Amino acid sequence: MSSPAAVTEPEDAAAPEDAESPLMYQIERPVYDEGFIRTNLHRKKNSRNLRKKLKEHFRCSSKKAKAALFSFLPILTWLPSYPVKEYLFSDVVSGLSTGVVQLPQGLAYAMLAAVPPVYGLYSSFYPVLLYTFFGTSRHISVGTFAVISLMIGGVAVREAPDSMFPMAPSNASNMSAVLGVDVEARDARRVQVAVVLTTLVGIIQFVLGLLRFGFVAIYLTEPLVRGFTTAAAVHVVVSQLKYLLGVKTQRFSGPLSAIYSIKAVLSDITSTNVTTLILGLACLIFLYVIKDLNERFKKKLPIPIPGEIIVVIVSTGVSFGLSLSQDYKVDVVGKIPTGLLPPSAPMFSLLPNLVTDAFAVAIVGFSMGISLSKIFALKHEYSVDGNQELIALGLCNFISSFFQTFAITCSMSRSLVQESTGGKTQIAGLLASLVVLLVVVAIGFVFQPLPQTALAAIIMVNLLGMFKQFRDIPNLWRTSKIELAIWLVAFVASVLLGLDYGLLVAITFGILTVIYRTQSPKSSVLGHVPGTGLYCDVDEYEEAAEYEGIKIFHSNSSIYYANSDLYVTSLKEKTGVNPEDLKAARKAQKKQQQKANGNHKPPLKLCAKYKETGVTHEILSPNHVVEEEEQRNGQIGDRCSESEEEAIFLRPLSAVHSIVLDWTSVSFIDSVGAKAVKQVIKEYATVDVKVVIAGCNRCLLSELDNLRFFNEAVTPEIVFPTVHDAVLRCRHSKPRPSAATNQ
Repeated sequence: MSSPAAVTEPEDAAAPEDAESPLMYQIERPVYDEGFIRTNLHRKKNSRNLRKKLKEHFRCSSKKAKAALFSFLPILTWLPSYPVKEYLFSDVVSGLSTGVVQLPQGLAYAMLAAVPPVYGLYSSFYPVLLYTFFGTSRHISVGTFAVISLMIGGVAVREAPDSMFPMAPSNASNMSAVLGVDVEARDARRVQVAVVLTTLVGIIQFVLGLLRFGFVAIYLTEPLVRGFTTAAAVHVVVSQLKYLLGVKTQRFSGPLSAIYSIKAVLSDITSTNVTTLILGLACLIFLYVIKDLNERFKKKLPIPIPGEIIVVIVSTGVSFGLSLSQDYKVDVVGKIPTGLLPPSAPMFSLLPNLVTDAFAVAIVGFSMGISLSKIFALKHEYSVDGNQELIALGLCNFISSFFQTFAITCSMSRSLVQESTGGKTQIAGLLASLVVLLVVVAIGFVFQPLPQTALAAIIMVNLLGMFKQFRDIPNLWRTSKIELAIWLVAFVASVLLGLDYGLLVAITFGILTVIYRTQSPKSSVLGHVPGTGLYCDVDEYEEAAEYEGIKIFHSNSSIYYANSDLYVTSLKEKTGVNPEDLKAARKAQKKQQQKANGNHKPPLKLCAKYKETGVTHEILSPNHVVEEEEQRNGQIGDRCSESEEEAIFLRPLSAVHSIVLDWTSVSFIDSVGAKAVKQVIKEYATVDVKVVIAGCNRCLLSELDNLRFFNEAVTPEIVFPTVHDAVLRCRHSKPRPSAATNQ
């Protein structure tokens, strides 16, 4: 843009020795409006039409093929340059430490998923192995996770309840005799449900990744996720009470399942197995002490003390040595088949009933993974790709489901172990999966006497971190009441309605809070801070002062169908200038004067007296007006004199002659908002109040052009690049600089 503008910057402003001297910002230029800018600012011609864009996007080249391969297999970007001497030892130590933790967690979380424990081991091997090749995070540990396992278990119990598998008492044994349930048939059906659900979760995550839908995690805001996971921890603890006490009760799912579970346990608490309870409490106390020691001395310990594996080994030995399952009726893990299962196709006939649940598991699993991935990536200064993470998790779930696994995501506790023990890359995850493979192939039978109460203790202690999230409540109360409401709604809804419906309610409520914020924006009247180009809220800052006759209205929200009426209402309230009131006042004053003059006088012609303030206020007698104006100006221009008419002049109705709409915070506008703004501009024009727009960005101007906002009544000349431009034009109504004189 060519225009007479001068920008000066003192030479000593940038000198390092004058650091105490402020940098000076000095500029002198004409007042710009949008009409002037469009005359002098020329857009670049975009020759790329849709056909060319598609052709360029789908054009194949060796460079694009290589980039696509590296994007799909991130391991190719770091494995060829893997520094063996620097990283290998750390990855080996980290992998072994993580594998030791992953083994008992896999067994325990299978109980949450309502499937036999060995399937937790399968889910701790195949997905971890695959993530090494497809994942972009170097530090997270994928595999079984309490929240996802519990969601899967709820679906499995719903689709395969105990009532579907009755067994005659004469043919039953152990738990089957107590519950009258064919446990083997029930577990086989629940495995099928979990496997099909995992297949569908994998497909959903993979497709969303291909469609670049990695942004969906933004709808799971941090307070929502933390409230949801805290509620999940409550569900997990409630579901493990019966294992800790050795009480035989059925498993509930759906709304109010937590309440029903507590009621069932309490009603049968008299049948508590004392041996089971003592062993479970001992494991709980031991694990809590170990976790506390690991936390206190994490800087001094080379690797965390593996409390979980110690509990598994010791409790298994005690159970085998004392024959707890035979002599004391303590429930144990039971048969763990040796070796891996051959691949088999899931039972796809179950798919229609699982679509909604699959979406919930897919989104929650991805959000857990990407949030933890970003934390470690920021700490270790590398980047993760959200879309590739979706693809990686999708492939892990989909491919692994053919080997009888259930859905996985990353685990916070294992990821912290993997990172804190020195893990540098996913080689550590690969080694952790090999530790699990060793158990499955060679020594799985050793853990058959493992008491279920020990696994319940492992699960409960691992949830301590989630229960610490209750500390969010006082913090959110001090910082953001709306985010506190999101946290509480996510928690309460998920506890009472179940994790699937609770998540849906929480997301819906979170979106409603966004709508509420845009519908109830903060609006203010701005004033100029003398000696600066700054405009601040006059109610908040003492230095901010309004210009006489000018109101600057600011609202920190976009203008669209949901809040356009509120925007207009707030504008009229804040500025104190309501066109309807002014019109009504003018009409009432006119009638009052007509009555005062009587009906015998000739018809009156109404003429407005315009000063800088512009509008009219009260009716005076003709003689008074003439005398006043002749004293000031020597004469009256255009007295509206007619032979049969008597002229009556009106004083201004309002002291405001101009309103500036500050649109620096407006990011978009729709057709409803544009019509509302255009209408209010016309309304103010009828009472001689000029409305101009300031701070409108170029994208928003393009939207206004597409919406046909500008016409003969509303021209681009009312739009100014800054608030100061608009104020100067309103204060000094001079013609804008022409293009010819400034080129």
